[in-house]
Amino acid sequence: MIFIVILVFLLYCTRFDNKFKIFMERFFKISFPLVLLALLTFCMPLYSQDEESGPFTVGADFYSSFIWRGTKLGTGPAVQPVLEYTSGPFTAGAWGSFDFRSYQETDLYFTFSFPAGFTLGITDYYLPDLKYFDYSRSTGSHAFELNLGFSKNNLSLNANYILNEAGGVGSCGNDLYFQAGYSFGSFRLFAGAGNGWLTYDPETGTSNFNICNAGIEISRTIKITDSFGIPVTGQLIFNPDKEQLFVVVGFTL
Repeated sequence: MIFIVILVFLLYCTRFDNKFKIFMERFFKISFPLVLLALLTFCMPLYSQDEESGPFTVGADFYSSFIWRGTKLGTGPAVQPVLEYTSGPFTAGAWGSFDFRSYQETDLYFTFSFPAGFTLGITDYYLPDLKYFDYSRSTGSHAFELNLGFSKNNLSLNANYILNEAGGVGSCGNDLYFQAGYSFGSFRLFAGAGNGWLTYDPETGTSNFNICNAGIEISRTIKITDSFGIPVTGQLIFNPDKEQLFVVVGFTL
């Protein structure tokens, strides 16, 4: 029920008054880094230096190419590091993608987990090639996205809404993306649809809501020793909107 209510809210956001939209953009562009630092400060418990386990995790994914919601970003293999802090229901982190050529991305995010499998959070998409404090609509380097998720058993649902227009990173403002997935053990089916920067056509200047990310995913762990294995994932991804098909393989360390 909560998922449906917030879903309706995200759809209603596309009808926001212009002054309210400007207020939301200013609030998130000024407050997001401060809120993230404040939450880390007040939520962080004390740990001794010799404690082996703690609230911080670090890792990296390596993919043959970076396909995000059905769109290829960059021109080659990508390394995707992540730094994450978790305390109870709160998670904050930094995630990036770098292809050793021209594409770079650094995102900040935080989420709250609720009972019954719901999550609510926000993501700041940023490209390091652009000036960090550029929040203008024409050349802005940050796109702020509200994220709603639900996961139970083998089913996962996600709804996402972009709050602002930022020409530098390509967000149109009011961009929507919805995705559903279902797992059968190590085999997963997924399909997603959206508009805005996901389906924008520069030739016509239009962006229609359309299916842009559908496919299958197969995961397994390659055993190296009795106590260590490398998770490997393969994906076949089809974007009906852009009429493109991708095959991607990656592993996690």
